[in-house]
Amino acid sequence: MEFYEVIEKRREITSFLEKEISDEVMEKIINAAYLAPTGNNLPSREFISIRNKEMLTKLSEATPYVKWLNKANRAIVITGRPTISKYWIQDASIASSFIWLAAVNEGVGCAFGAIVNTMDNVESYQRESFVREALSIPEDRRVLAILGLGYANEKPLSKEMLKKSDIIFTEKFETQS
Repeated sequence: MEFYEVIEKRREITSFLEKEISDEVMEKIINAAYLAPTGNNLPSREFISIRNKEMLTKLSEATPYVKWLNKANRAIVITGRPTISKYWIQDASIASSFIWLAAVNEGVGCAFGAIVNTMDNVESYQRESFVREALSIPEDRRVLAILGLGYANEKPLSKEMLKKSDIIFTEKFETQS
């Protein structure tokens, strides 16, 4: 698939077919995460690939907003290392984009399940602790997100985009009256 076509086709998929993602396809998706850049090339993020259906069901309980994980075929948990880099959130977020675009390129649907909640430390701690305990993640790691993967159960609806002029500016920020 051509690069800009991948970007245009990217949609959040939360309804999945019961169709296995091959190891070859998963390797391509995971490799995209591995190749994602980090500030100063520091190992500020790590990835846990999940195939086990019981674990996917368990992880679907991490927050009320990831119930769709119990229907996913696979998942990738993205952790960050704040003791390695103060830019771990940015590095892990960039990697999640690489994962998502690689999945689209392979014909696989993807959904982003936020675990870190930067606006609510208590909620974030609860979510992260749940995932940390389920996957034996060390205490010095943070859990940014879980990306659920699977083949789309239905074709996603087209997406109405905001007007470019409302969000893209040249030379300086301009408010719209």
